Formats: sequence, C-alpha cells, structure tokens
Amino acid sequence: MTLKFHNTLTGNTDDFVSLEPNKVSLYTCGPTVYDYLHVGNWAAYIYWDILVRVLAANDYAVDRVMNITDVGHLVSDADEGEDKLEKGAKREGKTAWEVADFYGQDFIKNSDRLGLVTPQHTAKATDFIPQQLELVRTLKVKGFTYQIDDGIYFDTSKFPTYADFAHLNLEALQAGARVEFNPQKRNHSDFALWKFTPFGEKRDMEWETPDDLLEQRVAAGGATPTFNVGEDNIKEGVNQSTGPSNAEQGVKGFPGWHLECSAMAMSLLGETLDIHTGGIDHIPVHHTNEIAQSEAATDKRFSHYWLHNNHLKVDGTKISKSLGNGYTLDDLEKKGFTPQDYRMFVLQSHYRTEGNFTFDNLTAAKNRLHNWRNSAALRHQIHNTLHDDDNRGVDDNKSISLYATSQALVEALNNDLGTPEALMIIDEAFSRLANVQLESIHRHALVELLETIDETLGLQLIAHSPDISDDTKRLIIQRAQARNNQDWSQSDILRNELLTQGIVIRDTLSGSVWEYVN
Repeated sequence: MTLKFHNTLTGNTDDFVSLEPNKVSLYTCGPTVYDYLHVGNWAAYIYWDILVRVLAANDYAVDRVMNITDVGHLVSDADEGEDKLEKGAKREGKTAWEVADFYGQDFIKNSDRLGLVTPQHTAKATDFIPQQLELVRTLKVKGFTYQIDDGIYFDTSKFPTYADFAHLNLEALQAGARVEFNPQKRNHSDFALWKFTPFGEKRDMEWETPDDLLEQRVAAGGATPTFNVGEDNIKEGVNQSTGPSNAEQGVKGFPGWHLECSAMAMSLLGETLDIHTGGIDHIPVHHTNEIAQSEAATDKRFSHYWLHNNHLKVDGTKISKSLGNGYTLDDLEKKGFTPQDYRMFVLQSHYRTEGNFTFDNLTAAKNRLHNWRNSAALRHQIHNTLHDDDNRGVDDNKSISLYATSQALVEALNNDLGTPEALMIIDEAFSRLANVQLESIHRHALVELLETIDETLGLQLIAHSPDISDDTKRLIIQRAQARNNQDWSQSDILRNELLTQGIVIRDTLSGSVWEYVN
C-alpha cells in the first residue's frame, strides 16, 4: 500500500519515501508551556498522533522528537514583546521555571488522557542551550549573522531561497505587514537567533552569551555605538567610539523561538529529517525561519516532507481569551465529555481542512463513539466460527468478513491521513453488523478490526468495551426466559435491573443483544 502525504514543500501529495528503509525521523512542533492547552491546540497533537500510528502500521520504526518550548517564544513573531513564559510568571506570581514545569506536566498528563503515543524524545528548549549557541556560532562563522542592540539576527538576504517555502513576496513586504519592523534590522524578514536581556533587567531564564558570538558594536565610521553599553559606562568616561566589547560586559541572553526547534531537531535526529509537522500558522514565519537557519548551517535539506494542520474554530469564530471559547479538556469533562469523545470529534475532519468546534458536533461524536463501543461489545456475545481463515475475504450466507474492512481502513489513512474516510468505512462495517445474526459474525475478523482501529486511530474501543459480569449475564437469560413465557411484568423488572447496571437490551429478530447505556 502506497503511503502519501500532502507536502507543503512541494505543494503536492507525494508518495512517501524515507531516507532509510523502514525508519522515519519525525519532528513535531510542541507546546509553549505558559498556560493550559485548549481544544484548538489539542487538535494538532491528535492529528500528528495519527501520523505516528499510520507510519507504524506501515512497518516504519519512528524516531520522533517533540519539543517543549519553555523559553524564548515572544508574544510577537517579530521577535518583539514579552516572553510568554515571563508573562505567565507575572500572571501567576511564580517564576518562569515554575510556570514551565507546571504546564509542561499538565501537557504530559492530558496527552496520556487523549491516548497520544509518547514521543521517543520530549525535548525542553532549556535543556539544549549549548546546542543552540553552537548553531549560532556556525551561522556566524559562515557569515549569516549580524548584531544589533537587542540581539544576534539572521540575515535573510544571504539565504537566496528564503521566500520559497511560504511563497513570500519579500519586495512587497512592508513594515508591519507580516511582522512589526525593528528599524535596526537590515531586512524586514530578518529574525532573532539570540536575544539579549535588556540593559538593567534580570530575567528568570537567561544565559551568558559566549564571547565569540559577540561583536564590537560601533556604527559605520566608528562614531557612535549601536549597541547600548550602558549609562554607567558612559559616566565613567568610556570612549563611545571604541567602547568596551559586549564580551567584557558579560551579556546575558536567551534563544530565539525558531532557533530552538532547529537545534533540537538536528541534535537528536540528524541534519536532515524525513518529516516535520506543525500548524499552518507556522508556515510563513516559524518554519520558514527554521529552514533558513538549518540549511544555511548544513548546506543540506532540512526536511523532505512538511505536514501542516489547519485551524480549529469554535462556533465559527477564532479561539481567543476575550471570547472565552478556548475550552480545555477539563472544561469539556465538566460538561460530560471525555477526552476520547473529543478525539473522535477531531478525527471527523481532515487535518488540512478548517474545523469548527461546537458542542452539538461534540455530542454527535460522543454518540458515534458510543455506538462503536456497542459494536465492539459484540465480540463478547459471539463465538469463533468454523470458517477457514484462508477465506477471509469471502462472505457467505452464514458469515460476514471484516478482514477487508481492516485493510480498507489502513488504505484510507495511507492517503494523506484520510480520517473522515476511515471513519465512514468503519461506520459502514458496524452498520452491517447491526443487521445480521450474531452467529453470522466472524469473531476473529471483528477482533482484528477493533485492534486495527485502536492501533491506527487510538480510540481504545477494546479497553472501553468490557465484558459484563456473570451475574449480569444471568439476568439477561432470566429476562429471555420471562419473555418466552410471556411474563411481561417480570421481563420489565429484569430490564430495569439491567439498566441500573448500565446495560440495555436490544431485541432483534435473531435474538437479544446487550449494549451499554449512553
């Protein structure tokens, strides 16, 4: 089966070919851990969880890195404004380190609740400061950097293909059109690799800037320094045209958001990746900058495949704190919805289409998942047939084959993670089960289908469709006997007792089937 992905790099749906046979290196842009994640954030991680599962279903060994951005992500893509972690610290009266730890742990906890596959590497940006500085050093040696008052920047004019990935029109790019403009920058699109702590300030998260990364900051002609050496130095009579180097001052700083991802990805996965994922909002700035700095440093392709998920809106509007529509998983749980209900909701839309979250849509997903669990419970009510397993693809009057459904499900997902089509295939198969006699269902094939669903979609149908107790089974038998004896009063009593145990009986022409109460 051919595996295909829509590749942002080429603009086409490309056949997937890994760099090494049966191995895949994958980098996923992770969260900035300064607050709780909302439904829009979680949708992306569910989609990339499906990617990991589909790769595994195609016998690839996946080596995956997901970053935890715990420093350096400023409120503006223009490398301006407050660090989100520092902002969170002020909001909660904690240190940035405490905020990062709390929300990082919350992310891990809720990833488990959603059943997300744990990456081989969950990398914190603050654990990779030496690697980030080394990347800046490489870029400086190769002539791609320059220094201004607030940091060390990447000169995008020296990377000729900078605009290609996002199809940017750099000539038409005006100050404030894509990012706010810093007048000291050489080009509107230049971005910070390493930001300096503002003079006179102390940050929770800051590191010494190595001497060899700093420059003597004097303006053309040697008249006035463009780097602020500080009022105290001026008062002490420091010559402003040849003032002390930044190295002499001990300049503190912190990494740029874009730098972090490149350094972590290449440190853990190598200079060239198979797949890099993220949201469509990452394309014009964050991922464009990752490509520029990575490829400038290595002279190699940074990633061969780029996959991007679309936005999720809520009630047709953008998620924002001012609207109060950034629902968390805990918010959903308070309204009676589980993380698995939300997971089903997300899978009903393709990752490249714009989603729309409403509680009506979430309720429909919850009901769909409930019906699937009842179909999964049929395995407890049937026995293995005597059919020859060599005839798995053949239906006859006494059996229904589900083996072909398992294959069709994987094929749908292999076509650019086609989750909506995959769900429709499962719906059709389970609808067929509801209209046949229990003895006609091939139990082994049903179990294999359930395993395939759980492995590829992560819906945990088997885990959430347990068998009922022997006592409950005896009640079902007693009710059947009462119905056979036309003792409707006793039948109703037993039916109500079953309801108290969370079981409802569906009477069909071929007999009674028990299901879970919704």
